Amino acid sequence: MADLTVEMYDTTLRDGAQQEGMNLSVADKMAIAGLLDQLGVGVIEGGWPGAVPKDTEFFALVHKELTFEHAQFAAFGMTRRADATAGSDPQVRALLDSEAPIITLVAKSDIRHVERALRVSGDANLRMIEETVAFLVDEGRRVILDAEHFFDGFRFDADYAVKALLAAQSGGASALVLCDTNGGMLPDDVTSIVSHVASRTEAALGMHAHNDSGCAVANTMAAVAVGATHVQGCVNGYGERTGNADLVAVAANLEIKRGMIALKHDGLKESTRIAHAISEITNIAPFPRQPYVGAS
Repeated sequence: MADLTVEMYDTTLRDGAQQEGMNLSVADKMAIAGLLDQLGVGVIEGGWPGAVPKDTEFFALVHKELTFEHAQFAAFGMTRRADATAGSDPQVRALLDSEAPIITLVAKSDIRHVERALRVSGDANLRMIEETVAFLVDEGRRVILDAEHFFDGFRFDADYAVKALLAAQSGGASALVLCDTNGGMLPDDVTSIVSHVASRTEAALGMHAHNDSGCAVANTMAAVAVGATHVQGCVNGYGERTGNADLVAVAANLEIKRGMIALKHDGLKESTRIAHAISEITNIAPFPRQPYVGAS
């Protein structure tokens, strides 16, 4: 696996910002975005335009005020509503209006959530996924699918969970991201499930791990070991509940321990400075025993 490039996707500005006690202004988000570009991540998720006013404002400013060397921006949103076409759904239109070159769609992959939360049939949800992805691809956007609650959904109904991925793949999604939304998986679970998914899909696979079991970084590494080439996380492991995978720790493990290329330039040398600078902006004190960048 030496020299394999893994795409690093940072979601500090959205998922990380859901951490209790964190309240980022638009100026804060702009400053953090600049630091993330210095780190060398490939994709920076800016937020949810159309749903969060602050994120809509962020996207209106970022193209005018920031020039990046390494990263591209992604806008985050949902698949079309059941009662709308992709072209007529205001939320989908807001994603296009953000002018982000990459759009990350979150979609239900657990049939229980499809039926209870969306209140649509499994087939209807698959159409919503494929049609929204295809519409955005036709509009010239790169589309990434975040399969929400994928691992729990796979354990309940593996066939349906994979069908959700295949619907996005049919629509033209460039990456299929398996989300451990509840953070309950262990590395052997991830190894088994990602291996199975890899045997049934062709698009690039990604991993989005939460840390409720204390295994977010380990689970991300396990996913890469069996074929994932896209990983999502947050600097300093920020996020709701126990946080997301610490993207700096993942990048360091990939480059130092596995000989892979994770950051677009020699960003690891700047990772301590950048992690601490982001801590200063978020007003959350750095954890002294944090891997790779802690003071201890």
